[in-house]
Amino acid sequence: MRAFRIALVSTLLAALSACGSSGPPRGGEVAELRYQGNAGAVTLPELAADLGYLGTVKLKWVGNTISGPQDIQSAATGQTDFGGAFNGAVVKLVAARAPIKAVISYYGSDKDAYNGFYVLDGGPIRSARDLIGKKVGVNTLGAHLEAVLKEYLQRQGLTKEQVAQVQLVVVPPVDTEQALRRGQIDVASLGGILRDKALERGGIHPLFTDYELLGAFDAGTYVLRNDFIRDNPTTTRAFVTGVAKAIEWSRTHPRQEVVARLKAIIAKRGRNEDSTAVGYWKSFGVASTGGVIDDKDFQTWIDWLQREGELRPGQVKAADVYTNAYNPYANGGAR
Repeated sequence: MRAFRIALVSTLLAALSACGSSGPPRGGEVAELRYQGNAGAVTLPELAADLGYLGTVKLKWVGNTISGPQDIQSAATGQTDFGGAFNGAVVKLVAARAPIKAVISYYGSDKDAYNGFYVLDGGPIRSARDLIGKKVGVNTLGAHLEAVLKEYLQRQGLTKEQVAQVQLVVVPPVDTEQALRRGQIDVASLGGILRDKALERGGIHPLFTDYELLGAFDAGTYVLRNDFIRDNPTTTRAFVTGVAKAIEWSRTHPRQEVVARLKAIIAKRGRNEDSTAVGYWKSFGVASTGGVIDDKDFQTWIDWLQREGELRPGQVKAADVYTNAYNPYANGGAR
């Protein structure tokens, strides 16, 4: 977390003054949004564009990312126009005085889309207390999985000193299952296709899942810079509305139809990708209608960051992190 904050501050200082490239051109608003995608996956904005929900707004892919904190930092510094990350990472960016605002939820956990913390069948780990002194594999530090794990440990009664003895180990997601089976880690965090394939192979079971811990919840949001929102209100509304409608389209159409659409998008964009993963798609996990944001989506993680000593009490207020002003679902519309 500290390294992320140091890198963020230095990058912001260097880049904020040069981010005018996506300011409104003379005579109109920006109509092409630069973004980072995910290899072998389809983002909600990409789905929205393919469905025609973005209207005249176009997307310009500038590369892929595997890190939410990096993605929203790129948006904050003007390297891209929007980025998405775990809400705790968004809070940290706002606390570092990055001029951004969350505008719509884009992923979360529900009965079909969730992250679990898995252990070997017949192994010694049966409770939170058994994790003291053990290694837990996660994809990155300071993000969703770390926050959920520490929330679980705290709710199970572990002290701050005991929580500190649970060692987080960064493991590439594709290697996490095998690291668990080889005994290199004691607990593996798994989600999506990696979770489903691991369960098919057997021999593991969940210690807990984020869905069991927190219920259905929105976990991450797309952010835009404040100056972009100010200078491009119509484009902002088109973007948020399109993503919101894509969320509802995915929820109201048969899974097979959604999967076929995602595979077709990957095929025609020509990035030399494997579309196997989207065949396992079940849900984007967004709990709210149209990705509408609520205070609780941030307050849970504000409280966690305060317990971790990353934030001072009152340093960041949930209501100041986001806006629903551009989402037609916020007031019961677009149904």
